[in-house]
Amino acid sequence: MNILGWQFKCSFWPTVAAIFFIVLTINLGNWQLSRAQEKDDRQAKLNQLSQEPVVSIPKSLIKIEDYQFRKVEVYGTYDPSHTIYLDNKINRGRAGYQIITPVKLDESSMHVLINRGWIAAGRTRNDLPEILTPSGKVMISGIAESPTMRTLELSKETVSGKVWENLHLERYREATGLQLQPLVILQEDKVKDGLLRAWTRPDSGSSRNLGYAFQWFAMALTIIILYLVLNVKRNHHKNK
Repeated sequence: MNILGWQFKCSFWPTVAAIFFIVLTINLGNWQLSRAQEKDDRQAKLNQLSQEPVVSIPKSLIKIEDYQFRKVEVYGTYDPSHTIYLDNKINRGRAGYQIITPVKLDESSMHVLINRGWIAAGRTRNDLPEILTPSGKVMISGIAESPTMRTLELSKETVSGKVWENLHLERYREATGLQLQPLVILQEDKVKDGLLRAWTRPDSGSSRNLGYAFQWFAMALTIIILYLVLNVKRNHHKNK
């Protein structure tokens, strides 16, 4: 094929390979776009849930899906004997702990875990900061979250006394023998207990998918350009 002095020559298998990878990369890019849209839709739903009226956590066992990301409240009594320190929590470059204390619901054997906030670590690993825990009946409000707060576990020994690397509901239930609701409340009450409560909701993560989509589309464009460069050549006519 000759067009304005340019000649297009192609071989069968290189053309098949180019078409295959172009279609593949475009489809992968479109899939990443669809994932980004799904995450944005989910984030919009979560934002809506967080603006709905506060609901009370019942004494009967619930499903986390019915309460996650909603504003909730519980009424009961703290059990400081089962407080744990979640390790390796960083705030403004300073290492510390997030404090988890269960609350026994009023007139029930059911407990709810409360993430009460952050406190700076002591000078040594054995120097745990003291935590002030209100006594008597308390009303606690906050955001319901999944009880699994996982970070990197550096060893098989993930529990050292009150210091835990990660919060695992089943592990905590086995260690304490408590009956637990399958959630943890990120406390938002303004209580003078020395703990910092500045929860930030993570974004939807769609920007990462958009970045991946751009990379796939850029790869498809690169394949097209390389294919044309390798198969389109200019005719050179010699004067006789």
